[in-house]
Amino acid sequence: MIIESTLRPDNAVRRITVDAGDHYIGTIKAGQTLRILDLEGNQAADTLFYNAHDTSERYSAMDTLREQGAVYLTAGTRLISSEGRTMLTITADTCGRHDTLGGACASESNTVRYDLEKRHMHSCRDNWMQAIADYPAYGLTKRDITHNINFFMNVPVTAEGGLTFEDGISAPGKYVEMVAEMDVIVLLSNCPQLNNPCNGYNPTPVELLVWD
Repeated sequence: MIIESTLRPDNAVRRITVDAGDHYIGTIKAGQTLRILDLEGNQAADTLFYNAHDTSERYSAMDTLREQGAVYLTAGTRLISSEGRTMLTITADTCGRHDTLGGACASESNTVRYDLEKRHMHSCRDNWMQAIADYPAYGLTKRDITHNINFFMNVPVTAEGGLTFEDGISAPGKYVEMVAEMDVIVLLSNCPQLNNPCNGYNPTPVELLVWD
């Protein structure tokens, strides 16, 4: 569902550019609005959310899809936690839909999907591991890396129930915006993937904006 935001970028209290293939970790307070902006188009932003006060509660793809009764995420979707609570609500979306089934790239999946020689290539899992190592104050460990959202990523479900990775449906300036219903930690990998079309084989920056 396409819904545009009424928020003005020049009123944002935070603006962060996440370079191609880089990561971000930070906290969004309850009531704040987070926008993820696809600056150049066809980029994928692999994202995890945690309760900032109890990181054992985190985004649950299974509970989110069950509660909304739809495969893709878009405006109106409530992002549900492992405890069945709403973490964030998507309030604006100019892309149209986002994936939460395809998972994140890792050295193991690069090897299985593409080639043994791809194992060494940088991945979203590498980004997340680097972020939690660089910022131990957030209290996250390897075991906290769970199923994620792939904002802007196009992963159609086939008639047989399989998944395919296709060209993105985003474009320069497209964004998704969500209001935090609790204090949340955002752990984002600006996907470095070069082996499938999710980034148009050319990773580019994204921007994060936050409003009070």
